[in-house]
Amino acid sequence: MKVDGKHTRTIWLEPDGWTVSAIDQRRLPHEYVIATLTSLDAAAEAIRSMLVRGAPLIGAAAAYGMALAMHADASDAALAQAYDTLLATRPTAINLKWALDEMRATLQPLPPAERAKAAYARAGAIADEDVAINQSIGRHGFALIDAIRARKPPGQRINILTHCNAGWLATVDQGTATAPIYHAFDAGLNIHVWVDETRPRNQGASLTAWELGHHGVPHTIIPDNTGGHLMQHGMVDIVIVGTDRVTASGDVCNKIGTYLKALAAHDNNVPFYVALPSPTIDFTIDDGVRQIPIEERDATEVTMMTGRTASGRIETVRITPKDSPVANYGFDVTPARLVTGLITERGVLQADRAAIAAAFPERSAAAAA
Repeated sequence: MKVDGKHTRTIWLEPDGWTVSAIDQRRLPHEYVIATLTSLDAAAEAIRSMLVRGAPLIGAAAAYGMALAMHADASDAALAQAYDTLLATRPTAINLKWALDEMRATLQPLPPAERAKAAYARAGAIADEDVAINQSIGRHGFALIDAIRARKPPGQRINILTHCNAGWLATVDQGTATAPIYHAFDAGLNIHVWVDETRPRNQGASLTAWELGHHGVPHTIIPDNTGGHLMQHGMVDIVIVGTDRVTASGDVCNKIGTYLKALAAHDNNVPFYVALPSPTIDFTIDDGVRQIPIEERDATEVTMMTGRTASGRIETVRITPKDSPVANYGFDVTPARLVTGLITERGVLQADRAAIAAAFPERSAAAAA
């Protein structure tokens, strides 16, 4: 995508051939800052602190973290330590483990002298593969939006609701839930996006709105609890969200609050779609509610808020009583029965075991082996 007219990815390899740079998403939307990663520990902290975030981008960042580790020390012990260090950073997004497994499978058979070069090559390939996957998701999802256009009076606006940030900032480029939106906008469709603020970290208000604005896509930021009201009044044509993990049976784990949007959509006959790359599917589990680990994050995400004051200063302030306890669950699980379809690089699938396994037989078979 473009930032101020310049094509930009969220993460990239610098011309020196080993340093990795990434957009520091903690600083958006008030500051656009590029972070430089030069070590395993820096990559791990970038994932842990949400300097980079979003399941596909976490996977790419982990792959580059393995490459940085091999640049410093390509021994067997260093390879094992890098894998364990990065795996421990975020528990929910399955793309993290998928990317680390890919890197380990590539590097382990090689002699240490060949590992660094191979690590950077595989990490770069993972990043490029993510872009290609998201472009395919965009094409398949566009067909859904275009079908809505065909049913409406000519020129009437198509309203899309999304939750959290599953945009290009959550991937290497293009995005998952936003890829169909960008395809539709670039094709000239009259679209408008309702952007959930997505408390407590406000990824919708801070990130999705920022990237849609830079691309010129019409949008409106809404409080998290507004979606049901809009659906009741016919003001949402389709919901498209991303996901951090999908089970073999089609349950979807995404940012906290997604389940409530799915319930409201189901009650109001609004189609609810989930856009995802295949590495987000976890073929080893069936029951999302019982089996997916739900990350519990720091209370300060709820108690504190950062913004720009009227005088232009960026400040962080407390918004809750000092001694009130906080529960901060990062994700929830939407049962497959509430999902209209899964938008993948291989087409739009039913959210059930048979359809998922048929679309990705090689991964389903590998998990069963």
